[in-house]
Amino acid sequence: MKIEGIIPPVATPMKDNEDLDLPRLKWFLDHLITSGVHGIFVLGTNSEFYALDEREKQEVIATAVEHVRGRVPVYAGTGAETTREAVRLTKMAEKEGADGVSVITPYFVLPNQQEIFDHYRRIAEATKLPVVLYNNPATCGGVKIDVDTVARLAAIPNILGVKDSSGDLQNTIEYLRVVPDRFSVMMGRDTLIFSALVYGARGAVPATGNIAPKLLVEIYEKFVRGDQAGSQAAQRKLHPVRMALTLGTAPGGVKAALQVLGLSIGPSRAPVAQLPPDKLVKMKAALQAAGLL
Repeated sequence: MKIEGIIPPVATPMKDNEDLDLPRLKWFLDHLITSGVHGIFVLGTNSEFYALDEREKQEVIATAVEHVRGRVPVYAGTGAETTREAVRLTKMAEKEGADGVSVITPYFVLPNQQEIFDHYRRIAEATKLPVVLYNNPATCGGVKIDVDTVARLAAIPNILGVKDSSGDLQNTIEYLRVVPDRFSVMMGRDTLIFSALVYGARGAVPATGNIAPKLLVEIYEKFVRGDQAGSQAAQRKLHPVRMALTLGTAPGGVKAALQVLGLSIGPSRAPVAQLPPDKLVKMKAALQAAGLL
């Protein structure tokens, strides 16, 4: 299985009372797929995985797999603070028919590199699914997957990729240097997608893929076709959208942008609040600058 292209971490639709809105999830998945994305990723950080209980996670995965019906691969986030829970969630995702799992590092404890290696090894050994590592030190209290650890993990047959959200292009390049060809390095910082593709990344898992999926697909597909100038131009258009996400607590910026675009998928779960009117004005300006309004 090749892990490649634009794979949005799908924001989870909620009703006004913050319950899951599974019918709206189906609609949103159709919107993303018809926009040309190459896969969908439920239960990522921008999907509010941390806010959902295990039953809700199972409902989201089952709904996505059933509704997507093989049109694109469905990846599920199964990261957890303990290896035991991550293994349980991974087995659940496999049972529900997910095509692969993405596993963020523990985000409260501060494991050393051997503990991180053993964490991922045990998860991979517990499933037949492809496993994608997820490096996001800013969200995880500084916990990162070192280059040497990625090299060791890449030798495990069903660990097939890593999403690097460090924002450190040098780190991404080092990952690319040490992994085998079968292993995909995916960019997780939306402003660096074009640059990562130049150095050999296979695609991206971008939060802005919820907001501007066609523009993200343009960055990737123009690059693959050899149109680097066109890819870079699309990347420049995306920049104000990514920067506008900092107007709110994630994923509040994503959901606010969708609201402005008339594609609302409801609120985030508290304590994440909706953007106040003055920040919605700034969000609208960013979307206009990107040609989305």
